Amino acid sequence: MLNGPCYIVSDAHLGVASAQTERSFVAFLRGLAGEARSLVINGDLFDFWFEWKTVIPRRSFRALAALAELKDAGVEILWVAGNHDCWGGEILRDDVGVSYIVGPWEGTIAGWKVRVEHGDGLRDKEDRGYRLIRPIMRNPLAIKAFRLIHPDWATSLAHGSSNASRTYRARDEGRGLRSYAAAQLAESKTFELLVYGHSHVPALEKMESGGVFANAGSWLDAPTFLRVSDEAIELIEWDGSSQGKCLNSINR
Repeated sequence: MLNGPCYIVSDAHLGVASAQTERSFVAFLRGLAGEARSLVINGDLFDFWFEWKTVIPRRSFRALAALAELKDAGVEILWVAGNHDCWGGEILRDDVGVSYIVGPWEGTIAGWKVRVEHGDGLRDKEDRGYRLIRPIMRNPLAIKAFRLIHPDWATSLAHGSSNASRTYRARDEGRGLRSYAAAQLAESKTFELLVYGHSHVPALEKMESGGVFANAGSWLDAPTFLRVSDEAIELIEWDGSSQGKCLNSINR
């Protein structure tokens, strides 16, 4: 259970994002102290994250420091791994203090019954190839072998292989994830809110089934986020403050 107001962000791709994007995201995190009771990072906060035994990626360490400070201020932080940062571990959990999970999270946020999932691999046809290689990428033996590569080489290899999936919005403009969400909400009445990321397309829509589909969009492309409270779900554009500019809202 996560208490509200809960803020949800995704797809910042720090490490390849511009310095201005990184600064705005860190400012956003620091502005949540005293405002938020919980924060959800719905994948791909970093363009590449991997934990060696004594080394972590150097880029964007300020974001990690800001997260640790936010946790120390009493904000609960859930990090749902994406396809770029699914190799997290004890550094995120023990040193930063976030609840880091690989796979979907189900629970309640501000009283709403919610399922949060990054969204990679969910589209039937478009993601078929990715679904074939994902088990290999996340296999413990593959991770152990990757850890043997020098961090400089490993980081360069990872950044070089991921350019297409971080640079572009989904070619279908998010329609695939929207259709998947609509089918899930129609099939099961368990959840009131489904939250995805990955497509870089912000969304907030009440579906015919009565459930709500939401996507925080991409901080890399334009700084938007979701805010979930007891009264409403809001899609907000960051304007330098945690209040932001409300683009859309759905009341309970």
